[in-house]
Amino acid sequence: MISKTISEIFRAIAKILEIKGENVFRARAYERAARNIESLSEDIQDLINENRLNSIPGVGSDLAQKIIEITKTGKLKFFEELKRSIPEGLLDLLRVPSVGPKHAKLFYDKLKVKSVKELEEFARKGKLLELEGIKEKTVENILKGIALFKKGRERMDLASALKTADEFIKPLKKNPYARKISACGSLRRMRETVGDIDILAVSGYPDKIIDAFLRLPNIKDVGAKGLTKTSVITKEGIKIDLRIVEEKSFGAAMIYFTGSKNFNIKLRQLAIKKNLKINEYGVFKVPAVGAPALGAKDNKENYLCGKSEEEVFTSLGLQFIEPELREDRGEIELAARDMLPRLLTLKDIRGDLHAHSQYSDGKNSILEMAQAARDLGYEYLNMSDHSQSLKVAGGLSLEDLKIKRAEINKLNSKLKDFRIFFAAEVDIDSAGTLDYPDSVLVEFDIVVAAIHTGFKQSKQQITKRLVKACKNKNVDIIAHPTGKLWGTRDPYEIDFEEFFKAASDYGIVLEVSAYPLRLDLNDVNCRKAKEKGIKLAVSTDSHTTDQLKCMSLGVATARRGWLTKDDVINTLSVNELLNFFKL
Repeated sequence: MISKTISEIFRAIAKILEIKGENVFRARAYERAARNIESLSEDIQDLINENRLNSIPGVGSDLAQKIIEITKTGKLKFFEELKRSIPEGLLDLLRVPSVGPKHAKLFYDKLKVKSVKELEEFARKGKLLELEGIKEKTVENILKGIALFKKGRERMDLASALKTADEFIKPLKKNPYARKISACGSLRRMRETVGDIDILAVSGYPDKIIDAFLRLPNIKDVGAKGLTKTSVITKEGIKIDLRIVEEKSFGAAMIYFTGSKNFNIKLRQLAIKKNLKINEYGVFKVPAVGAPALGAKDNKENYLCGKSEEEVFTSLGLQFIEPELREDRGEIELAARDMLPRLLTLKDIRGDLHAHSQYSDGKNSILEMAQAARDLGYEYLNMSDHSQSLKVAGGLSLEDLKIKRAEINKLNSKLKDFRIFFAAEVDIDSAGTLDYPDSVLVEFDIVVAAIHTGFKQSKQQITKRLVKACKNKNVDIIAHPTGKLWGTRDPYEIDFEEFFKAASDYGIVLEVSAYPLRLDLNDVNCRKAKEKGIKLAVSTDSHTTDQLKCMSLGVATARRGWLTKDDVINTLSVNELLNFFKL
């Protein structure tokens, strides 16, 4: 979680620099570095140890030294000095999405607002409306931003949760007293956001494992310590529970602590119908009438199974249910009939259909991106750099496109058993018009269209833009369709019925973005799209070679959405994909 600390410090620096009116490009440099550090798929300490910090986009020698200082001390001297240069409390306001530096300073200067709680009170009482330039829509957006801020404090994104869990699970796996160890809870179900982290272990020496757990770094407080369970709070305020169980109960405990709550309730109801009892200790036969009732851990005579999840599900007459499906959305009923789908796996993915290079806002060259994709076992990579109007992301002019195409043609003539697609991520403007004319769009192998501006438009306007893009005969894929960015921006409102109908009618593929802060489409909308017969593409939106490794997060989201290999187009071979796009 040190990556999260670094990104938070850099993002705060960017905002303070804006308040102080310093060079805007300097502020953006910190913001860009923060964003790219957040999306790293590997431990930043490994990058430090291997002297690879400059592989992170936007990280030069100065920022690299600051990163090293934070990892060593947990803080940054430059940041501490910078904080002292602005009024106390102002920084908290800046952490609220939709509250920019100018507004934060205005609220402090005029109303002496110095906390998020006070800001919410003033907003709800109408006090902000008394200030010049503040309108009702502004207040509405601020309240939405406060809700996002609170949610971000309560939960973390999936990638951050996985990294945090790994910091504790990796060393415990090496402990000679631990026989089995795994994450449970919403993290194991791969939900897009996670609150607390649950870890389950098997050991004949619980005290040894708990002692080893409590000696791990990054622990701020110990919440509770028992014989087989302990809870800690990390330095970032994340609660982690460790439970130790007997081997004969591991499978039952895995099911119980993985959840979800509604899923477990359904399992217990099913067990009752079969004259069984299921809990975290195992599956038990219910005693005959007149026999002693089962106790908390029940008794050996009535124990049926519990060592593995497979045997627990079998005892209930169920097909094995993958953790990602355990949400009580009909999976138990289908498992009873052996009709669950065979879910998409990472091994099914044969290419990435959304990536950026140095031509726009990427860190690496096209060749470096292609080599990294090939190293992952892929057959192809879609180089979809930004279109011309997105200047902040280095959008490509028509002249740039000619140079890029020539380079891709040259590389394709040399690369063996690998194809680079000439593509673009084309902006959908506020009226639904694409950023390049049709005469240019037709020249691309694949056109990825996306909304990057006008997020606050009405549901009707956003839907109209997306539908219009779907109707363009040159568009192939709609990227990150709801525009969400975890902790920064909620999804914009869409009439999904109308949008999905247009995508289905015009054969548009919808993206499942594996970018850690997006995971968009989400699981619910993946399943709805599948039910409408829409094909999907699980893509990373990579801006570095390292980010290509985030594909697993998109696959997890697709699995939660019940997607199979047949629903996802980048499970096709390069020749099958060429045929799919009629290239």
